[in-house]
Amino acid sequence: MGKKRVLFFVEAMGGGVFTYITNLANGLSNDFDVYVAYATRPQTPKNYNEYFNKNVHLIKVKNFRRKISFKDVKAFFEMKKICRLVKPDIIHLHSSKAGILGRWAFNGGMIPLFYTPHGYSFLMTNIGSKKLKLYRTLERISANRNCTTISCSSGENEETKKITNKALYVDNGINIEKIYKVIEHTEKKKNKKPVIFTIGRISLQKDPVLFNRIAEYFKNLRFVWIGDGKLRSKLTSPNIEIIGWKNEREVLKLANCYDVFLLTSKWEGLPMSLLEAMYLKKICVASNVIGNNNVINGNNGFLCNNLDDYINVITKLVDNGIPDELLENAKNDIVQHYNSNVMTEKYAEIYRKALDKK
Repeated sequence: MGKKRVLFFVEAMGGGVFTYITNLANGLSNDFDVYVAYATRPQTPKNYNEYFNKNVHLIKVKNFRRKISFKDVKAFFEMKKICRLVKPDIIHLHSSKAGILGRWAFNGGMIPLFYTPHGYSFLMTNIGSKKLKLYRTLERISANRNCTTISCSSGENEETKKITNKALYVDNGINIEKIYKVIEHTEKKKNKKPVIFTIGRISLQKDPVLFNRIAEYFKNLRFVWIGDGKLRSKLTSPNIEIIGWKNEREVLKLANCYDVFLLTSKWEGLPMSLLEAMYLKKICVASNVIGNNNVINGNNGFLCNNLDDYINVITKLVDNGIPDELLENAKNDIVQHYNSNVMTEKYAEIYRKALDKK
């Protein structure tokens, strides 16, 4: 018998989700025949196909769109068509749009069906109450379908269990072997003062306004934003440098030269950039939201609830230096738990159990 076929549907293949998908697809491709049906985002690397193993099959979904539109009807039928062509043994839906459409296109009867939200849309704080209620209702209704939700953090799993008892979670993991190969010959710069950086899209989710206010307070420190986005105009403080989008290798090399990873997100799933910063032994100062607070604790980094918290933490780091013990604890947590080998094996085990039941 040949390998069992796993079909991913992923509308939001950019940023951390892109890193997650490549790690998981590549990791599973030794034991499964993996197909990825996707749509790109502005932050998706131009050469994204080169990030996947050659035995991973890529299928572009022409009608996937981020916003709700009439294209969703076409995407629904396009997903069904792709499924008929691939004939998968497992279907795994990634992010909200693919998750909603896919749970109605397939009911998990003949083919085991899984869904990973990567940050529930109803936890977003940049939309009105009516939309939030709509998104929560769509998730709640769709959760009645024959599908198991696999959250990417324990906090996201707690939200899932409010909707359905068909709930599991597998923590996100990063490819530490690949990261090590990139940085092993990268010379770390010794900065006279801590350089504070972040990685990601300059969007309301990442709260560039708060990032800017922190930078304005610490006028004598250098702040770096690796990424770009529609809200770059919010980063007005003269000590902020916007690097723009870079490929994975360039991002890791840049990050390895800085000191403090600052994450001011309003909401998260479980950010890959945070896990990467921890592995790189950067002190992490993050917002106290789901995902971040499932990983960061007083032993491996700092959580903040407001501007004053960020100011107090960064002031202490500047005055007292960065504690080596926290850096070691952070890296050890990644090596032992939040790495892609552990993540991949847990998913493979879930898939195998579902196939055995079938």
